[in-house]
Amino acid sequence: MSRLTQIPIRIEPSARIQTPVAGGLGGGVAAILSELVSLLERLANGGEPATIDLRSLPMSPQDRIELQRALGQGEVQATVNAEGLSKIHETGVSGVWWVEHFDRHEALLAELIEVSRVPEILSSASDEIAAGARTLRAQITAAAAAPMG
Repeated sequence: MSRLTQIPIRIEPSARIQTPVAGGLGGGVAAILSELVSLLERLANGGEPATIDLRSLPMSPQDRIELQRALGQGEVQATVNAEGLSKIHETGVSGVWWVEHFDRHEALLAELIEVSRVPEILSSASDEIAAGARTLRAQITAAAAAPMG
């Protein structure tokens, strides 16, 4: 297909999200929830993890509260302290994580929703795993070479 007019287009009715939250969800929050449904379905079917950058969206403080309320609170929380604090918590929806990154002065740098099995920041990089193996091997070698006493 080399022409724009050759691309097939399918129009689907928009899904309406129903919620018991008083006052209802704003249109932007409903759109985020709809996107999360799509991302979760894709991940469940073997697709890649995805991230929504909340700071890039025009959300009011009330929108954030409504989104947090709609997603709920899960069982897992973690903090990472590297070049500033990162707070990660599982929402009440499996596979949806709320991630906040702060600088050394506690200013919020990024606020993300990650759709993944485990948030990226908690996943060890291959080079870090290899370094860990080298460190343990060196400890084993040093312990074996130490005189028994």
